[in-house]
Amino acid sequence: MTDRPVLHRSPHLHGAYAPVTEEVTAFDLPVTGSLPPELDGRYLRNGPNPMGLDDPGHWFLGAGMVHGLRLRDGRAEWYRNRWVRSREVAGALGEPWPAGPVHAGMDFAANTHVVAHAGRTLATVEAGPLPYELTAELETVGPCDFGGTLPGGFAAHTKPDRLTGDLHAVAYFWGWDHVQHVVIGPDGTVTGTTDVPVTDGPMMHDFALTERYVVLFDLPVTFSMDAAAAGSQLPYTWNPSHQARVGLLPREGAVREARWFEVDPCWVFHTLNAHDDGDRVVVDLCRYDGAYDMTVLTEQGTLTLERWTIDPAAGRVTRQVLDDRPQEFPRVDERVVSRPHRYGYSAVTAELDRTTVRMDGSFRDDAFAGALLKHDLSAGTVEAHRFPRDAVVGEGVFAPSAPDAAEDDGYVMAFVHDPERGAADLVVLAAQDFAGPPVAVVHLPARIPLGFHGSWMPDP
Repeated sequence: MTDRPVLHRSPHLHGAYAPVTEEVTAFDLPVTGSLPPELDGRYLRNGPNPMGLDDPGHWFLGAGMVHGLRLRDGRAEWYRNRWVRSREVAGALGEPWPAGPVHAGMDFAANTHVVAHAGRTLATVEAGPLPYELTAELETVGPCDFGGTLPGGFAAHTKPDRLTGDLHAVAYFWGWDHVQHVVIGPDGTVTGTTDVPVTDGPMMHDFALTERYVVLFDLPVTFSMDAAAAGSQLPYTWNPSHQARVGLLPREGAVREARWFEVDPCWVFHTLNAHDDGDRVVVDLCRYDGAYDMTVLTEQGTLTLERWTIDPAAGRVTRQVLDDRPQEFPRVDERVVSRPHRYGYSAVTAELDRTTVRMDGSFRDDAFAGALLKHDLSAGTVEAHRFPRDAVVGEGVFAPSAPDAAEDDGYVMAFVHDPERGAADLVVLAAQDFAGPPVAVVHLPARIPLGFHGSWMPDP
């Protein structure tokens, strides 16, 4: 067990976001209810967890810590949390760095997502650094460039294509005059990269995928040399002179050039899913209206779940609001990524106030509290699973009950802070009884700070 002191100075080091100071390993965890025996695998989630006395200055910049549970035969076999051992983190822990490739001198303890592909477990982050490979027990293997086949940096978000076995990503880096679409094949090596020219160095946190296109979001949060010169470790700011646009990059063809379509100024962190609809492309996403201040994570306009329909023949993008309550972390059954979907899941970010983060950069106490939502996008209905007062829920991840089960035949799982215990639970909901009582609640021995993204990784 590793214990690190944390100095609680900044707003994002308090409350539900406060880092934990220990690495914990626990076995045979207590369960209320019954874990479905078909849930055989690992549920992992990544997020920032600053260590030591240094304040990273921004929620996005804390060293990554991955939290995971191993479920098997109706039991919660183990819980672990581990820092990703970058060179800096390994040094702070008094350990040798596992070593490995580094892109452009940018080594970082990846803190945004954790995904599985081709037998690897990968912690990911954006803006240039490589992902870090982890063992099944969350120990750090080292930075990963896919056997030397990745030419540059990687991305926070990836999209699996279940029909081809490929993993898609869109990487950006301040030193490039382009963003890069990357395809990793089923064997775990990069099979293709495509550079897409852009200006101003836009941040592309996420993208979308259809059977025909990679959908790119070139929005007015761009690299700022002034912010970098002033010492900002996250030098991306709102740039009102940068035209907001969405691009369609063909997945196939001898010449792969993106076609761009202008949209109103806005910001998009996350997409739910996308698919082809005849000659058009449909994308569901969470949209922040107007300017977005990346330095303190505040939006000036509303946050809504929307459907964008891109019509290449007409040369325009139309918008439809699917749900006007503030919500984030949209997720879909990953088996339908890039293909038509009926259901989606998201977390209510702040039910009574549209501002998740106060103007001084501190977080609302209920920033990710309240409820998980299940959207039936065919019926136009929404179900909410509400958690007890003062409980705090993060992203919900869908796990099918069987590889060939229907789209909503399965479970939604999320980490939820239990204020009475001062620790976290893994709550497992039946997707087809979403508003009903949990199927199972696994009681963890430690608190899990609010973080970012995770994955259900079933055993082969």
